[in-house]
Amino acid sequence: MRFAALCLAIVLAAPAHGCGEKSDCALGDRHYRIALPEGAERPAGAVVYAHGYRGSAAGVMRNAALRRALSDRGLALIALKSLADDWVIPHAPGHADATGVEEIAYVAAVLDDVAARFGIDEGLMAAGYSSGAMMVWTLACALPDRFVGFAAVAGTFWQRPPDTCATPHASIVHVHGTNDPTVPLEGRAIRETSQGDVGAVMEFYTRFGGFRDAGAAVTGDLDCTQRRNAAGAILDLCLHPGGHAFRVEYILFAWERFRAAGRF
Repeated sequence: MRFAALCLAIVLAAPAHGCGEKSDCALGDRHYRIALPEGAERPAGAVVYAHGYRGSAAGVMRNAALRRALSDRGLALIALKSLADDWVIPHAPGHADATGVEEIAYVAAVLDDVAARFGIDEGLMAAGYSSGAMMVWTLACALPDRFVGFAAVAGTFWQRPPDTCATPHASIVHVHGTNDPTVPLEGRAIRETSQGDVGAVMEFYTRFGGFRDAGAAVTGDLDCTQRRNAAGAILDLCLHPGGHAFRVEYILFAWERFRAAGRF
């Protein structure tokens, strides 16, 4: 009897999140998923991850290597889910009139919910691969103050950079393969639209943020052109000789760049 009462007390005392790695965190008619770091009373921060084309929050959570790598560093993984098969952002295929407002509002709501439900309200980095990286650039332009940094792997704005972005200027690490046939550095036509040119986007954000050359650096297979501005923000373009590739190491690399620069 005492054992049963003790078990009941433990259950009642446990946080009732109602969702996590294997179940959706409902947010109106949208949702996200979250994997909390093992053995940590509270995460040291989190990576908010945007999936690629026809991906899902559940699919992101199936990447055990990514979950483990973040957990080992005391970080949570927050997996977003696009409004449609892909992110409904400006110039995306099939969404000619999209402004991105719905997706941006959704991400802001996720951040608010994560803070209220899990107590995670600082040390957040946005990351994504391919079309998820296009969403990351959109977030960097729209919600720069909600994240310590943005890690975009193999994707940038659809078609062209916007006319301007919100401030403060974001810290961004962009990783791309020089032999990427799916999202080439210069982009390519897709249906009624086209992918953006990485060089043009980097030039735009360099001007917008007042970034200056900070030299080159090589880490593993990444050859980085570094830029910094007067506020200490980061703008790095890191190229590797491969194709349309995602590696967990690229996400960790960006996180360490922001940490070393004192962004959090």
